[in-house]
Amino acid sequence: MPTYITLYNYTQEGIEHIDESPDRLDGFIDLVESMGGELIEYYLTMGEYDVITITEFPDDDAAAKALLRNAQAGAGTAQTLKAWPEADYRELIANLP
Repeated sequence: MPTYITLYNYTQEGIEHIDESPDRLDGFIDLVESMGGELIEYYLTMGEYDVITITEFPDDDAAAKALLRNAQAGAGTAQTLKAWPEADYRELIANLP
């Protein structure tokens, strides 16, 4: 399945209700799974971003739907990157025209 790395920053609303964050994460996991995906990793981070997730979805449409639905909650802003794991990267490079 395709891999997606999402970089999040809390909104003012999200940080004001930080104590609800574990429940929001549980809801996100349920949402991802309902779209046929899987949350591979979740990190609370220090620095430019507050949270980083690594997810897998069956396709770009499923990823977009889940990530857009998650954004509607308003607790954070996100930037998502499609990622190629090392094995896929090696195959891609090996098959360049």
